[in-house]
Amino acid sequence: MYLAALDPMSLVRALPGNVAQGIIWGIMALGVYITFRILDFADLTVDGSLATGGAVAVMLIRGGMNPALALLFAFLAGMAAGFVTGILHTFFGIPGILSSILTQIGLYSVNLGIMGKSNQAVNVMQYKLVASLRYVTGEGSELFFVKLIVAALILIAIIYWFFGTELGASIRATGCNPQMASAQGINTGFTKVLALMISNGLVGLSGGIYAQYQGAADVNMGRGAIVIGLAAVIISEVIFAKFCAGRKAAFAFTLGAIFIGAIIYYIVIALVLWLKMPSDYMKLFSAVVVACFLAVPYMKGKYFTKKRRTA
Repeated sequence: MYLAALDPMSLVRALPGNVAQGIIWGIMALGVYITFRILDFADLTVDGSLATGGAVAVMLIRGGMNPALALLFAFLAGMAAGFVTGILHTFFGIPGILSSILTQIGLYSVNLGIMGKSNQAVNVMQYKLVASLRYVTGEGSELFFVKLIVAALILIAIIYWFFGTELGASIRATGCNPQMASAQGINTGFTKVLALMISNGLVGLSGGIYAQYQGAADVNMGRGAIVIGLAAVIISEVIFAKFCAGRKAAFAFTLGAIFIGAIIYYIVIALVLWLKMPSDYMKLFSAVVVACFLAVPYMKGKYFTKKRRTA
């Protein structure tokens, strides 16, 4: 009876929405990748800055601003959040994870102040939104997905170009070895603040797009965002690490793989829901998915090491 109740077509019908969400959250995952892998900084600001980007975008749209232009201000709002975290860490000497938690907590009140209440809605019938769930299921959905993919490719190209510049290389050097970078004359405090601003700017941009996609900004919309970002990064590394390694544009392939990782994550979540698992436990399922993918590289290395010793 359980198997008979499962409709394969319902899973297929949900896939376009999962792909769209994966691309949108992939932008946020790029921001997480910059701090988590490039800067080697445990940044929990994400849960607050995503909601900040969404709140700023929605309120500006409601105020009459073009939805596309509102995304620019969502990006700037995210950068401001990253700047606060960076200053708390570099100027005041607060440990990275604590400074990001302080900013995240403070942003809850800031987001309430921006929206005036816990949530604000925007109607796709009233505003010409950049993204909407209606675009996925309605007429012209193919064009919507083409725009999403092109936007993702442009974003990957910009990030790839930036981290190939002298300033981008300074950020990479700071994350790799801050002592050596400082010895080479790099202002590591500045590069950390800049990387956090870029990272949270991308998160704010993702929040602005996602708020338009779901038709509302909510003060709690960023809760658990760091888990989704880490899931996308880890999934992409586990599945595409060998494919990306050794290639001429390995960094570009890695950035692209993050979007695929985010899409895979949402497909896994859709599969869990399709199997009629309780929706109240979605956060638990998300944590389990991330834990499993985090454990794969370690278990794989441990297994092969044991196998070689036995041989």
